[in-house]
Amino acid sequence: MLTIYALTWIGVLAAQISPGPNLAAVASVGLAQGRSPALFVVAGIASGMLVWSAATALGLGALIEAVPLSLLILKIAGGSYLLYLGIKAARATLRGSSPTTITPNAQPLDRQSAWRRGLLVVLTNPKAALMWAAVASFLFGQGLSALHVLAFGPLGALSGLVIYGTYALLFSTGVAMRGYARFSASVEGVFAAAFSAMGASLLWSGLRETQK
Repeated sequence: MLTIYALTWIGVLAAQISPGPNLAAVASVGLAQGRSPALFVVAGIASGMLVWSAATALGLGALIEAVPLSLLILKIAGGSYLLYLGIKAARATLRGSSPTTITPNAQPLDRQSAWRRGLLVVLTNPKAALMWAAVASFLFGQGLSALHVLAFGPLGALSGLVIYGTYALLFSTGVAMRGYARFSASVEGVFAAAFSAMGASLLWSGLRETQK
């Protein structure tokens, strides 16, 4: 079982290290607001991983295969949320003031809001759902029980804490934040483009599926 876990963990690590909505969420908050809010975003991401792992262990992977509409709904929800973050970043860039990581009342994200942002980014990410569904399918295919699959969740969440926590520390260093303060409009423009592109891609994928 340990060998199977190790092979699965390598795949999860590769998915977590690669750029995506999780990394963008951590980087945007770390650059604009510093270490503490970024780490709470990371905590939210790890919490979301536990939710996905539990859901797939209890049959979400089978549900996605049996009911394709569930994945379509997730793509639309995830695309809409990422597009919302992109629009906020674009508006901030045009104003040349408040960054996307600042709430409408111009106050920094508190701990709960930062945690919730990380959680929502993961829970509305269909790639995360598919990754955990693939993890569950592989583990079940190796003859492991639902309890074994459920037990793998904390391992994936722990690696998420380490990987995204490292990103949070890197993006919240003094050098990174000073660079952000100097080029905030340009950086926010990059985040606006990144979030919007990811959101639009998910929405477009969902719309194409409705036409099949």
